[in-house]
Amino acid sequence: MKKVSKELIIGLSVIVAILILIFGIDYLKGINLFNPSNFYEVYYDNVDGLEKSAPVNLNGFKVGQVREVTMDYAKPGKLKVVLALDRDLRLPEGTAAELGQTMLSGAFINLRLGKGPAYLEKGSTLPVATASDLMTKVQTDILPAVETMMPKIDSLLSNVNRLVGDPALLASVQRLDGITGNLYNATSSLNSTMGGLNRSVPGIMNGASRSVTRIDSITSNLAALSAELKTLPLQPTMENVQNLTANLEAFSKTLNNPNSTLGKITSDPTLYNQLNQVSADIDSLIVDIKRNPKRYISIKLL
Repeated sequence: MKKVSKELIIGLSVIVAILILIFGIDYLKGINLFNPSNFYEVYYDNVDGLEKSAPVNLNGFKVGQVREVTMDYAKPGKLKVVLALDRDLRLPEGTAAELGQTMLSGAFINLRLGKGPAYLEKGSTLPVATASDLMTKVQTDILPAVETMMPKIDSLLSNVNRLVGDPALLASVQRLDGITGNLYNATSSLNSTMGGLNRSVPGIMNGASRSVTRIDSITSNLAALSAELKTLPLQPTMENVQNLTANLEAFSKTLNNPNSTLGKITSDPTLYNQLNQVSADIDSLIVDIKRNPKRYISIKLL
């Protein structure tokens, strides 16, 4: 039996090591060569960011990966991408491959299932579904809005700078500082007043208690007075008052009646004139007596 040469053993070892290295690198990239897959092809004009072992998703779920990305020189400008999909996944006719971009993990491929009645054969070429990448969305949607907002932002910043540099604003802030100080002083005064009130409340309550005692005494006196009034003969007094009122009313009627004696005295001017005449005569008599007393008084000496 021939001995195996050292060179053969070294060569086989190198080949095995190379195979292990290749399979290990593919395994680290997520490529499992022992897992049976169905292969499909897609041709892109640009595969910016798409690398080997990039995920292939269906509705957000990974169903395969990119096995190969090469330049197809038979089709100038076309890049050939080989997709390795799960063996149990069957793609209906009309299914397209969309190239998507992410900011962190690079590019990926998203499958859009078709609605055809039949299924694609293994190794078929999938059509390309157009999708706007992140930068395209930024350029078409965000940048125009930002450009529209920039003049407004510039104007706003100018107004803010003008407002901040306005001396009136500084004066207002100083006045606000003064107002704050006044409020602090007012609060301190209020606290002091409240403290004084707290100290005065017991005296006020004692005074109120004494006032309530006096009110109770006055109420008792009024009750006693009411009891005494109940004992007074109010009914005879009221009858006397009524009789006096009736007499006064009769006297008033008599006085106002021109046919009665009192009515004639008050209504007939003859008595008034006579009284005036008598008064005048008496006055004349008194004057004459003062002038000629001897005429009326005779004094005889014994």
